Amino acid sequence: MTVVRRTAALIMAGGIAAAVTLLPSEPALAHGAPIQPLSRTAACASGGEQAGSAACKAARTANGRGFGSFDNLRVPNVNGRDKDVIPDGRLCSGDLAEFRGLDLPRTDWPVTKLAAGSTLAIRYRGTIPHQGTFRVYLTKQGYDPKQPLGWDDLGSKPILTVQDPPLTAGSYRMSAKLPKDRTGRHVLYTVWQTSSTPDTYYSCSDLQLKAPAVALATPASKAATAAPKSKPKPTRSAQPGVVASPQEAAGPAAAATPGESEETWLRPAAAQSADTMDRVALGHQIIIAAFIVIAGVLAAVGFQRLRAGRRE
Repeated sequence: MTVVRRTAALIMAGGIAAAVTLLPSEPALAHGAPIQPLSRTAACASGGEQAGSAACKAARTANGRGFGSFDNLRVPNVNGRDKDVIPDGRLCSGDLAEFRGLDLPRTDWPVTKLAAGSTLAIRYRGTIPHQGTFRVYLTKQGYDPKQPLGWDDLGSKPILTVQDPPLTAGSYRMSAKLPKDRTGRHVLYTVWQTSSTPDTYYSCSDLQLKAPAVALATPASKAATAAPKSKPKPTRSAQPGVVASPQEAAGPAAAATPGESEETWLRPAAAQSADTMDRVALGHQIIIAAFIVIAGVLAAVGFQRLRAGRRE
């Protein structure tokens, strides 16, 4: 009987160890990816806001399987030799088989819309914090999205380089000034070379850039500028005892803001996907923590049974 109990305890302990190794490895191996502007991994990975888009479906077909975790597109031991390790046409996948579909040259990838010359806010989701340097590149004017992305399509220098940015609310937050001479579809290429691990992360975010608004002076506007400004007289509002502001007195036309703001021009799906990725990452962490606790309890029970069997 003692032998049977010992054997059972050993089987339980072995089963727990095997179960731990079979737990979803993505949260433990995942580290980060851009969620604003929305990267192709964050758009197309499981749970992504744009996973059902035509481009993401085509990418999964090209993969022949589902993608790896949205924040696990990393290559070890690159050490700054990006152009030597990652071949042309494989920049978006990092030459990794589980992300190969991201390299498809298409014009319908989920896109973030911005104005050229504006300030780009970047949120890089960090599921496991690391130290390192971010290098952000933007494709040159004349880039053809119908052709595979190559190193020559990127500018010779990054538009942003940041070392060890702080992790705020689960994301590395940075900003970059977009060049004024870029219009049409472009790719924002982000390289995160970590210094606390041997890994380098790669990602492609698709942008649609419109020309910056240019204010043209007309004869009427010049005359209005030259004329002395008269101070509008305050008028009574509908509410007794309250004086309307000069803007209210001038009417609805004065309250309207000319043109589109940068926030209006941003694609709402990018922000939605960012929130979804945050929730997915948090869910992964909760699941892995629960599995670890359960495995610990089962291991303790098995150890006690093993000790009881030995006393018998």
